[in-house]
Amino acid sequence: NKNKLKKRKDGFHVIKREEVIDSEEESSSEKAIKGEESSEEDNSEVNNISGEENNESEGMEEDSEEKNSGAEDSDVENSEGEESEDEEKYKMGTLDDLDEDENTTENSESDGNDEDNDDDDLLPIEKETKKLKKKIKKEEKLAEEEMQLNINTREVFAFPAEDDKTQLAIPEVEARIRDNLMVLSNFEKFREQDRSRTEYLELLKKDLTTYFSYNEFLIDKLVQLFPLTELMDFLEASETQRPLTIRTNSLKTRRRDLAQALIARGVNLDPVGKWTKVGLVIYNSTIPIGATPEYLAGHYILQGASSMLPVMALAPQENEKILDMCAAPGGKASHIAAVMKNTGVLFANDVNKDRAKAIVGNFHRLGIINSIICSYDGRKFSQVMKGFDRVLLDAPCTGTGVISKDPGVKMNKDQQDIQRCYNLQRQLLIEAIDCTNARSSTGGYIVYSTCSVLPEENEWVIDFALKKRDVKLVPTGLDFGEEGFTSFRNLRFHPSMKLTRRYYPHTHNMDGFFVAKLKKFSNIVKEQKKEDDEEQEENEEEKTEEESENESD
Repeated sequence: NKNKLKKRKDGFHVIKREEVIDSEEESSSEKAIKGEESSEEDNSEVNNISGEENNESEGMEEDSEEKNSGAEDSDVENSEGEESEDEEKYKMGTLDDLDEDENTTENSESDGNDEDNDDDDLLPIEKETKKLKKKIKKEEKLAEEEMQLNINTREVFAFPAEDDKTQLAIPEVEARIRDNLMVLSNFEKFREQDRSRTEYLELLKKDLTTYFSYNEFLIDKLVQLFPLTELMDFLEASETQRPLTIRTNSLKTRRRDLAQALIARGVNLDPVGKWTKVGLVIYNSTIPIGATPEYLAGHYILQGASSMLPVMALAPQENEKILDMCAAPGGKASHIAAVMKNTGVLFANDVNKDRAKAIVGNFHRLGIINSIICSYDGRKFSQVMKGFDRVLLDAPCTGTGVISKDPGVKMNKDQQDIQRCYNLQRQLLIEAIDCTNARSSTGGYIVYSTCSVLPEENEWVIDFALKKRDVKLVPTGLDFGEEGFTSFRNLRFHPSMKLTRRYYPHTHNMDGFFVAKLKKFSNIVKEQKKEDDEEQEENEEEKTEEESENESD
């Protein structure tokens, strides 16, 4: 309908212009006739002159008529051109087209009216949120398209030539690591012909040792431990310090009061998480956290978030007899005393007498009065005393979970260090089990923890204890953390190993940690075929080492 109206209007305008042209011609001719009559009546004496003038005027009229006729022709041509253009713009259609146009216009108008009505019902803030959501969706869509474009246009990783021994800059090494990980993530698609996966892995290990300053042995262990998608995240997280955390001493204050006091001193802090009621994380401070009046008064102690987990898993009860076998510098032992509310007896032992002095200083400052501090070899502690309700063993380890605190681990650790720690940890755990009272009415629990992420120091040690003593794994009571390994490469552990918990810096934003909780059921010692089992385990370890070397080759 609109199209027809436009055509009619355009045609009407053309007709109007033709009528105007005709009226102009008639007016000019009438004026010429009147001029002739007036000239004849005025003066008969100048007939010749008037005749000449009339001839001239006739010539001028002819010229004007020619011009007008030319103008008429041009106007007609223009009108015909306009009509042709209009015909091109507005082509003939059918009734179905008109129905479709009406339906589309009605739908668009109804949609617009519905949106207007919806917007009218909304509050201003709701309208703004609606606009913001649309904007966010649009940005996300553009980001996805851009990412897909980058993936499609990215160049395929080219494996370096064997003769190429040029030293690359650190940014170039990082770029090659990223590209190599991309190839390994989809090996069939991005691989080069005649190149095996082992070659790409060897190049990746070489680049990682250069970029992160690790030795080849430790990088090889981490590549075996983590999927390639998580490997870079773990290594990068181990390069940065974890947030500074403190633990409130519940013997002297509450966390709320401590937080208010520190905030008043210019400290920016927050609770560590819902899993603890005594932890605070410090973001920044205008004063030294280790020298505030609250610290000197014993209202809190500097302690990592992961160090609170073993005590929570141990779950000490009041009036119990508890042993912390490797207690220095006293962070976990003081936490146990605070949970026990200074009741019962706490034995804080450490083989190093110099480190044991730190336990004395912290206990005095924190107001702990139910403890006995001693310095015995943990491997022979059962000869000194037995019958503990609960035992905490935070065993010495290689420290692969706290590389951010001790970067020397990246270059100093090798197979001998792991083997030495593994043997020491087995001996300490067996002694901790022997010191526990299986008939305790409230306890009979042993918690084993390390600050290492290697299975040799964690699952292997627990599996050894399960074979040698009448103990079983029980839930740790911790709500978060990844399950322990029930299998690692060619090794198979007890199925209950999934009850243990692992913590990583790149997933939990705390130091790498391992926590396992054991329940002792009897004092039976499984010593049958002890020597044969040890020889068999040593042979298995040698075989696994050889197989790992062969796989790396």
